[in-house]
Amino acid sequence: MDKSAARAAAFARRAAAHDADGATAGYLSEVLAGFRGVPLAGYLPMRTEIDPIPAMAEASAHGPVGVPVIIAKAQPLQFRLWEPDCTLIPGAFGAQIPASGDWMIPQILIVPLVAFNRNGGRLGYGGGFYDRTLDALRRQGPVMAIGFAYSAQEDADLPLETTDQPLDLIVTEQGIIPP
Repeated sequence: MDKSAARAAAFARRAAAHDADGATAGYLSEVLAGFRGVPLAGYLPMRTEIDPIPAMAEASAHGPVGVPVIIAKAQPLQFRLWEPDCTLIPGAFGAQIPASGDWMIPQILIVPLVAFNRNGGRLGYGGGFYDRTLDALRRQGPVMAIGFAYSAQEDADLPLETTDQPLDLIVTEQGIIPP
């Protein structure tokens, strides 16, 4: 299966899970509780993405939390500090970003995705932003990439490439999956 077909199938599974579940970030909160104070970046969910905001809000009481900002096509993401009640403005591709705030460098990334496998493989949206970002951050030091998804987004037969950065952990609404 090619990436576009895999994405289409995964989007359909994710939409069905989103409509049926309204998932909880309980397991994500459980994982992040073991890393209190470590700089982390999450994301502000769009469309049918699973919502990490409750876990991010908890983490923000203990340390810096950022969200991604697309600076330019084919460039790594940058991260701006986020607080639960901060003012948001539209960013690139419709993602919300803080209107102001300092830039930060995360050591933990909560990564959105279209599909995943149990080996830590991740199928993203096709822009390569997270692959470039993880590659750049990992060259500077240890970084943990946590894929956050509905369990229905699992796909054992993901079409992956050598540039695809692996996930260190996968968290779903049903549990925690170490690759």
